[in-house]
Amino acid sequence: MTDTGYISKWKFMEELRRYRKGSVSRRHFLGVTGLGAATAVLGTAMPALRPRAALASSDIGDRVVLATWPNYHDTANFDMFTDATGAFVQVNVFGSNEEMLAKLQAGGSGWDVFVPTNYTITTYVSEDLIEPLDVSKLPNYDADAFDPRFSDAGTVDGTLYAVPKNWGTTGFAVNTSHDGGTSLTSWKDFFDRTKDDFSGRTMVHDYQLTTIGNALKYFGYSFNSVEESELADAERLLIEVKPHLFAISSDYQPAMRSGDAWLTMCWTGDGKQLNADMPEIAFVLGREGGEVWSDYYAIPKGAPHRDAAYALINYMLDPQVNAREVVAHGYPVADANTNALLPEAILNDPILYPAQDLLDALEFGAAATLTDPNRAELLARFKSA
Repeated sequence: MTDTGYISKWKFMEELRRYRKGSVSRRHFLGVTGLGAATAVLGTAMPALRPRAALASSDIGDRVVLATWPNYHDTANFDMFTDATGAFVQVNVFGSNEEMLAKLQAGGSGWDVFVPTNYTITTYVSEDLIEPLDVSKLPNYDADAFDPRFSDAGTVDGTLYAVPKNWGTTGFAVNTSHDGGTSLTSWKDFFDRTKDDFSGRTMVHDYQLTTIGNALKYFGYSFNSVEESELADAERLLIEVKPHLFAISSDYQPAMRSGDAWLTMCWTGDGKQLNADMPEIAFVLGREGGEVWSDYYAIPKGAPHRDAAYALINYMLDPQVNAREVVAHGYPVADANTNALLPEAILNDPILYPAQDLLDALEFGAAATLTDPNRAELLARFKSA
């Protein structure tokens, strides 16, 4: 057997945690830990150890490939789906909608299901990268149960292309053990303190929409601005803070948990997960505003396991399954049937459901930002500075 190299117990447990959270793919986990080679050898020597497909596997195949976001699912639901259907859920994790779009534009993604954000769906439709959905294959989809604010983007020109997964906000997480007793409440605080007492401890997303958008909010501009003069102000701010950053990454939980980072741009569910495990980490919505968003399940054109894609989406829309998802990932859902199964503690959680004045200040992402060359070039210059 090929030597995969030594991996410490700590490193193994960290990789296992990331895999369970959905931050890394199964292939990455098996490769880094050496379990992939071991499993292959044992499976050859002892066929009884190979995973056995359920009786239904002949109907939908042996796998379904899901492209999604970090820390975004209850992996126990995937295990139950596999037990029920025989189809293994292979998770590919991405940190931005730009990455997802580029992968699909390049062709041959191999994905069966992906999780686009509301503002991107019209672009996928215009570029013929997304399948119209056959609702007859989604009996668990109850359109009337969804809040239209978080479901309407899935329908383009009267055709349904995507069904809601969940929604959330974009704020920041701060380890209050290091804030000197002075609360951070705004994007101005976020960037100014990054240059001061949080220098070397701050993370921003590897994602133009949020990193540029939140820099725009520092100046009071629209989160979605594509005005050249306003983008120039945002770029100056980002270049100024670049030397003070710990990292540019959309997978920020490991660094926040280890204490290497104290402050990071953050999505709702990550904020809830961090706060639940480490109460000293607070989730904050900048009082100037920022982003509110909704994510969807969709099937890309040419999905190799189309029947499995429908089976997985339908399974995830089951209110009982979806309720388990919410408990695990900490993102609110717009499905009344799911919410009826959730405990009051979740439905009243201020991280998931912020005060109305904070929510009113937020903007949905705009389609123009996804393909705007000035924003793309700005992020590239910022990352290379």
